[in-house]
Amino acid sequence: MTFLLVVALVVVLLHLYLYWRLVHSTAARARWRVLGFLLLLVLGASTVAAFLLLRVLPPAMAARVTPTEIVVLNWVGYLWLAVGLYSALVLVIVEIPRRLIRRRLDPGRRRAMARIFGGAAVLIAGGTVGYGVKQARVPQLVRREVTLDKLDPALDGMTIAVLADIHLGVINRGPFLADLVRRVNDESPDLVAIVGDLTDGTVAELGPAAAPLRNLVGPTFFVTGNHEYFYDAEQWCEFLPTLGVRVLRNQRVPVGRWGGGAGSPTLDLAGIDDRTAARSGEPGHGANLAKALAGRDPARPVVLLAHQPVLIDQSSRADVDLQISGHTHGGQLLPFGYLVLLDQPVLAGLTRVGRTWLYVTRGVGFWGPPVRVGAPPEITLLTLRSGRKV
Repeated sequence: MTFLLVVALVVVLLHLYLYWRLVHSTAARARWRVLGFLLLLVLGASTVAAFLLLRVLPPAMAARVTPTEIVVLNWVGYLWLAVGLYSALVLVIVEIPRRLIRRRLDPGRRRAMARIFGGAAVLIAGGTVGYGVKQARVPQLVRREVTLDKLDPALDGMTIAVLADIHLGVINRGPFLADLVRRVNDESPDLVAIVGDLTDGTVAELGPAAAPLRNLVGPTFFVTGNHEYFYDAEQWCEFLPTLGVRVLRNQRVPVGRWGGGAGSPTLDLAGIDDRTAARSGEPGHGANLAKALAGRDPARPVVLLAHQPVLIDQSSRADVDLQISGHTHGGQLLPFGYLVLLDQPVLAGLTRVGRTWLYVTRGVGFWGPPVRVGAPPEITLLTLRSGRKV
């Protein structure tokens, strides 16, 4: 709830600034200022409602809101938030030249200049968001290779398809997930890793939307993300195995090439609860890397699924070979997404901490605005290479 209140405060401050620059500085007559204020009030309210409405309404009232109304509210509220953010960004960038120019102008010309700057800002923001909406709907297929020194040469070329941050919910539904499943199956990976934030709703609400997961070909594994703990993570941990998805909760399993028989070489695949699990109130949930790695053979490589990249420090100390994470969305709305670096070590890509590789996928979905700017969604295909000499 604290986070949502912070979001509401940011939305209020954003709209005060937009009113100052887009309405107060451009409208000469009081009635136009009133109309501009009311329009921004409605748009701001739609954004706040998209975040908060179903969370604060009593259940009886929330049940009266139709699915169509929820979808429309989300599209309007979140798209306007993105347009508002980019409009404000452009206006802030031109703030200094605007101030330098306005000193030389009379009030009428100042207002005309404000209209030009304001209109340009909204047009640029609208174009940016339109591009971002299109980009958000088509995840790229990203192929990367990671060399693990301990990997058995017989496992060289083993592939892991990574899906993260799907965010099933009001906008991303079953057809979106079905397309992801089809594209993953086309690559015939040795295993599929779903690295948290699968859902933004309960099993009752979104269980049917998750049904395409049962069509994934090959072993599929899941670890919780922070969003699962907004909507009863335990129910999802019980439900996903009915779709053929194995949930790893602070545990480790041997995995090998898909279709390999008994006695084939394997590596260790470990998975831990999200780091927010301990404070979620879900009994028995909490990230525990020591438990997941207990009794491991240090000569065998271990690949860790952990939703948040920030756990890389623990993984490096524990001599994990590769950590696969999501959570950041690659920033989603750059440059605003760089604020994620206040909490996480990297936004996306392959990096190394000590002897541990970290791959952070940008994920396939989105949270909040159905928009991605400078951070295209991705289905990741990691190919493991052996660093051992034959």
